[in-house]
Amino acid sequence: MLLCLNVFFLIIPSFAVESQEVALVGGTVYSSPTATPLQNAVVLLRDGKILAVGESGKLKPAASAKTIDCTGKVIVAGFWNSHVHFETGWQNAGTTADEKLTTHMQEMLTKWGFTTVWDLGSDPFNTFEIRRKVEAAEVLGPKILMAGDIFPEGGHPVYLPAELKLPEAATPQQAQEMAEKYLKMGLDGIKLFTGSYMGDKPVVNMATPMVKAAVDVAHAHGKPVFAHPQNYAGVDNALNGGVNILAHTIPTERGFKSEELAQMKRQHTALIPTLTLWTTVTPNKDAQEFLVQSGADEVKQYFSQGGTILFGTDVGFTSEYDTTQEYEFMARAMGWKDILASLTTNPAEYFKETNKGRVEKGMDADLVVLDGDPAADVKNLAKVAWTIRGGAVIYSEK
Repeated sequence: MLLCLNVFFLIIPSFAVESQEVALVGGTVYSSPTATPLQNAVVLLRDGKILAVGESGKLKPAASAKTIDCTGKVIVAGFWNSHVHFETGWQNAGTTADEKLTTHMQEMLTKWGFTTVWDLGSDPFNTFEIRRKVEAAEVLGPKILMAGDIFPEGGHPVYLPAELKLPEAATPQQAQEMAEKYLKMGLDGIKLFTGSYMGDKPVVNMATPMVKAAVDVAHAHGKPVFAHPQNYAGVDNALNGGVNILAHTIPTERGFKSEELAQMKRQHTALIPTLTLWTTVTPNKDAQEFLVQSGADEVKQYFSQGGTILFGTDVGFTSEYDTTQEYEFMARAMGWKDILASLTTNPAEYFKETNKGRVEKGMDADLVVLDGDPAADVKNLAKVAWTIRGGAVIYSEK
C-alpha cells in the first residue's frame, strides 16, 4: 500500500517492441470473444503491431520472419488483470537483479497471459521503478497502470500491518488534495477505500462528499476511479460519488440491491469479481464456498443486466497466482466468451485503449497463445504457451 505522497514527475520510456517480423503459424485465432474462429491461421507482427491476420497458404511471412509454430494452439488478445498489487516480494526493486524481477513477474503475471495490469495500491516509488525497468525492457513484463489509494480517517483495515502508514483523508478537501498529488506524481487513477474492514469493529465507510471530491479531480484529468466497498454503504457512497469501477463484490451482503444495480447500469460502473480472494479470508471451507457463491451471484446479477465485468484477482496481495480457479468461479456467472471479454475487449474499451483487446490488423501486438481451446474448457484460459507484448515474447512455457 502507499506510504507517502511526495510529489515528483516521472518520464516513462517507450517499451522496446520487437522490430523483426514475427509469424505465429498454424493456430486457431479468436480475433475477439464473439468472432468466428479462424483455423490454421497466420498472424504477422512487426514493430509492435499486428501486420496481418489470415489463413495459412494465403498469407506468407517474410523469409526473414521469426516463426512460432502454433499448431494445435489458440491465439487470443493479450489479457488484462485489472486488480493486482506489487507488494510481497517486490520490495527494493531498484536494487533487485533484473533476472529475479523477471522470474517473479513470470510467476505472478506473464505466465498467466497478462500484458496489461492495474496496480491498485502499493508503494508508488517502488512500482515506478518496476515500471521503468519493464518499459526499458530490462525486465520482461506487462504494461503497468497505477492507482493511488485513499482511506477514510480511522479506516486502517485489520489485514494490513498496523505499523504501515496509510494515506487517510478526514475531509473532502484532504481527499481532493491527495488525488491531485497522486496524479501529479504520474499515477493513472485513484482507488478509494469506501469501506474498510475492521474485524470485530464496524466497517469504516468513506462519506460520499469525500468520494466525490477525489472523483471530481480524477475525472477532470480523464482518469478512472476504483472503489473498494465492504458493504451496502460502501457501494452506495461509491456510486453516489461517481466512481467508475467497484474493485470487489460484497459477498457478505448476499446480493446487490435493485436500486444499486440500476445505478451501476445507468452510470456504466464496471465490476471486478476477485472471487478467488474469498477463499483466502477464512480457513473454513463452508464459509469460503458461501462467499464465493455469493460473489458469483452478484456478478451474475450485474452481468445479466448488461453490466461491464473486468477480470481481476487481487494477486500480489494474495499469493494465489494460478488463475484457473478464478475462471472456474466466474463460469458460475457467465460463459467462456464473456470471461474472455473481461480479459480483453471489455478493459480495452473501458479504459479507452483502442489499440488493444483484439487480434486484428493494426492493433497492438499483445497476444496470448493458449495450449487449449477455452471453448472446450474455460480452464484452458490459464494454460498459456506464450505471452507476447509489443511483438516480443515476454513468457514462454518452454
